[in-house]
Amino acid sequence: MAIRLTQKLLQAQVPFLTRGYPLLVTKEKTEDVAHTKSALQKKVTDTDIPSAQYGGRHGVTMLPGGGIGPELMGYVREIFRYCGAPIDFEVIDIDPSTEGNDDLEYAITSIKRNGVALKGNIETKSQSLSEVSRNVAIRNELDLYVNVVHCKSYPGIPARHKDVDIVLIRQNTDGEYAMLEHESVRGVVESMKVVTVDNAERVARYAFEYARQNNRKRVTTIHKANIMKLSDGLFLEVANRVHKDYPELEHNNMIIDNTCMQAVSNPHQFDVMNMTNLYGTIVSNVICGLIGGAGLISGRNYGDHYAVFEPGTRNTGTAIAGKNIANPVAMINASIDMLNHLGHKEHAQVIYDATYQTIVNDAIRTPDLGGNHSSTDVVENILKILSAKRVNCVILQSFFRLINALNYFDSFKLC
Repeated sequence: MAIRLTQKLLQAQVPFLTRGYPLLVTKEKTEDVAHTKSALQKKVTDTDIPSAQYGGRHGVTMLPGGGIGPELMGYVREIFRYCGAPIDFEVIDIDPSTEGNDDLEYAITSIKRNGVALKGNIETKSQSLSEVSRNVAIRNELDLYVNVVHCKSYPGIPARHKDVDIVLIRQNTDGEYAMLEHESVRGVVESMKVVTVDNAERVARYAFEYARQNNRKRVTTIHKANIMKLSDGLFLEVANRVHKDYPELEHNNMIIDNTCMQAVSNPHQFDVMNMTNLYGTIVSNVICGLIGGAGLISGRNYGDHYAVFEPGTRNTGTAIAGKNIANPVAMINASIDMLNHLGHKEHAQVIYDATYQTIVNDAIRTPDLGGNHSSTDVVENILKILSAKRVNCVILQSFFRLINALNYFDSFKLC
């Protein structure tokens, strides 16, 4: 029996589910689920992990999105399958050209069921005022109030600056992305910027807690309070108040336009940055551009109950889709973040090491990084490194423990 189980294991592949249509789903998880946080836990950076199912495996919603998203997701599935990562993907394609929101609603239901998602950028091609941005709707519906982008240089990658190490903490649901626009009179359009005390405090506390737990020294709050005195003034006021609970940390503030100039000229002055929604979009793209472009850095979106992982700059990459030149590293790094979040740290580490070795040591890089290799060249080299590391041994050990347990119980039957 032990031999048969081992043979089946060696032949096993990581399964995934493809969903292109609504299914009957279980009742949504309530406040007592494993990934619900207490009032105290909401103040710290680590989120709870959804309960594993089916013998230690996790179900994860996969939203390929548009442009290069589907091909990048294919690379992630191939890497996970190769190294035996205990993840079952539920793949949901959202049609960007549709007028309705049925696909979007099902995707949100899936994320609520699984607790975690890996996501590409989802286009919203419809110009109808009734159609909301799918990306913003997902963040708002799941209350993913904070976005974290760790912008860290890779040695040897052509870049404007070296040794950059900045963590961007972005408010994810308020600000200009509230999608509250109207035409007050003909030819006059008003767009509301919403800043609330509760959400400003949540993101500020997250930034300071992150700095404390990761041995960072300074938090810089980005704003435009000299012009938007009420909205950005409130965001800055809340950050100053929260800072009083973290006296060991430095806190300063900077106006958004000056921030962009300072980031380009001297990014090393920044450590952790706390900012509103739109400013986070601008600054993350600027800094990612300084250290190698959109194809390297991942982004993490956290709420009290759910987590969604995606490339840091949220670009669709439609112009290079299907050309085998898209850089897969940002999406791979997003999947590594997801594995760490779910507690599969061994798998996350070996994939990270293989990816790092590929683009840094082996210099196998796509054209956006100054190389001449294809997307598949990068992925194939990662798989080759994983093969040499025999990463399947991680999951084999679990099965051998199961086999030993079965043999133990069989010995009682013989008695």
